[in-house]
Amino acid sequence: MINLYSDTQTLPSVGMRKAIESAEVGDEHSRSDPTTLSLEKKVAELLGKEEAVFLPSGTMCNLVGVAINTSPGDVVILENSGHILRSETGGPAIVSNVLTDPIEGQRGQFTVSQIKEKLDQTSRYRPPTTLICLEQTHNFAGGTVWPLELWNDVCSFAKSESLRVHVDGARLLNAVVASGIDAKTWAMEADTIWIDFSKGLGAPMGACIAGSAEIIDQAWLWKHRLGGAMRQSGLMAAAASYALDKNVERLKDDHERAKRLADALKDFGSEVVVPDTNIVFFDMKPCGKDNEDVVRGLLEKGVRMSEIGTQIRAVTHLDINDDDITSTITALDQVVNG
Repeated sequence: MINLYSDTQTLPSVGMRKAIESAEVGDEHSRSDPTTLSLEKKVAELLGKEEAVFLPSGTMCNLVGVAINTSPGDVVILENSGHILRSETGGPAIVSNVLTDPIEGQRGQFTVSQIKEKLDQTSRYRPPTTLICLEQTHNFAGGTVWPLELWNDVCSFAKSESLRVHVDGARLLNAVVASGIDAKTWAMEADTIWIDFSKGLGAPMGACIAGSAEIIDQAWLWKHRLGGAMRQSGLMAAAASYALDKNVERLKDDHERAKRLADALKDFGSEVVVPDTNIVFFDMKPCGKDNEDVVRGLLEKGVRMSEIGTQIRAVTHLDINDDDITSTITALDQVVNG
């Protein structure tokens, strides 16, 4: 099976499995797991933050990030197709009792002027906006990378208005590789920011959220409150650390393969969102084909993609090679042209 469903479909490599097997472990709960401590220090340094904490999932990072940056009744601004809003089962509303005020962005991005429109405080009865959530790269916009100037404008404005900034950085390192801009620069103005290890980096699970020492101290409370306390977490931390050491620079290969696939889809007459990184969204209706039928036809030929809304999504990752892309293009040709 050529699995382009998501970059979460990766399997641990032989080298990663050896790292897991040889990991030195202790009790994470009492801060005596050396491999987990090492990973947290590595991530904090990578993002230019004082501290970081290892959590079981990216969704928990978002739950914790919203919780420690807001109070009940606050308003969170985010882009209207953001992962927090669309794919986390209403977690912030349930856990933090906050409201969300989405902005209709372009390519998953929005401007200072759009934020200003949301900050009308002419009525004392209007709930306060306290947090802006950014997503880098932006999944449902097509793995898009924010332009640095726009990113800095939004973050600077947030600070000028005493708003906190939380960054869903599940695929931040894809943005780093695609833009050539280091992680510290993207993280500089964020109060909280996290990276995921189970997507393009190829680890089985886990993410780290980073911020000031004071903020991460609060994150620990929420980690336990949400059931995120672990014991011998060094086994998974070893996989994450291996991923950071071995699987970052190679993300450029995923980006190149996504572009190759996108170019082929254009040749078929598909409407394609030009990929910045490793995610390709496309619509086959301009080819006279139903997207659901195309996804089903590809699966019958051993290629797995997903239908999301009115588009199909294909995601390249470390388990997809050049031959897989060639085979996928061949399968598409057979499905489209019969």
